Amino acid sequence: MQSWLAVLDKFNILDVIDILIVAFVLYRFLLLIRGTRAIPLLKGVIVILVATGLASVLHLQALSWLLNRTIYLGIFAIPVIFQPELRRALDQLGRGGIFNFSFGNARAEDVRQTIAEVVKATQVLAKNRIGALIALERTTGLTEYVETGTLVEGVASSELLINTFIPNTPLHDGAVIIRGSRLVAAACFLPLTEDRDLDKKLGTRHRAAIGLTEQSDAVTVVVSEETGQISVAVDGVLTRNLSENALTELLQSLLMPRKTGTLNFFGRKAAT
Repeated sequence: MQSWLAVLDKFNILDVIDILIVAFVLYRFLLLIRGTRAIPLLKGVIVILVATGLASVLHLQALSWLLNRTIYLGIFAIPVIFQPELRRALDQLGRGGIFNFSFGNARAEDVRQTIAEVVKATQVLAKNRIGALIALERTTGLTEYVETGTLVEGVASSELLINTFIPNTPLHDGAVIIRGSRLVAAACFLPLTEDRDLDKKLGTRHRAAIGLTEQSDAVTVVVSEETGQISVAVDGVLTRNLSENALTELLQSLLMPRKTGTLNFFGRKAAT
């Protein structure tokens, strides 16, 4: 009892703050890698660490030597294996995504109009089974992907979007990128996801939609050419088979400017 009291006496407010900060950082890290290929890899790392501890306690010299060498190799391998997750974490840190302050600069009416045009276009495309891939830029710039396509710099209207994806036209293959209320470029190449656990029925469009959102905070909308289903990818997670109303609500929750100074510690988007 006295030993516990002695430990408590040494605690001060700075220790409590220190513990809370570490706990918050770990929590945000787990949220960051949730639903990604990093989860099974992290489980493997935990298994190796537990096995190393048990081998040391039980004095299994050969096994301890092997596991220790594995850990040393892992120190160099982790930056390579977790490259997408590390890039994503640094990207979020650079744009304030860890604490998620939001100071929306876009006009709510402009964003609402763009969403309406995208939804209207996807309904027509889905009805006619015309495949489409639309990337909506948020905080992370997509210039490197814009440069792979053809510059358009037009108002993001439903008519322009529909005409862009008409089969056998020069710009139908690839993705369009929307920045604000402008359709910046078409026929753009996006990075494909490396997630091997995805449904095998998903084609290149869906894999590109997920891949872009794994490397940026963009929102991608996909229309399946085979089924006509509409899907949305964000943060590496694909939400499939969305109705018109569900698509509108989801895009508004993700894209509408938030109130100035809004602080959201849990990373959820609050629409104005």
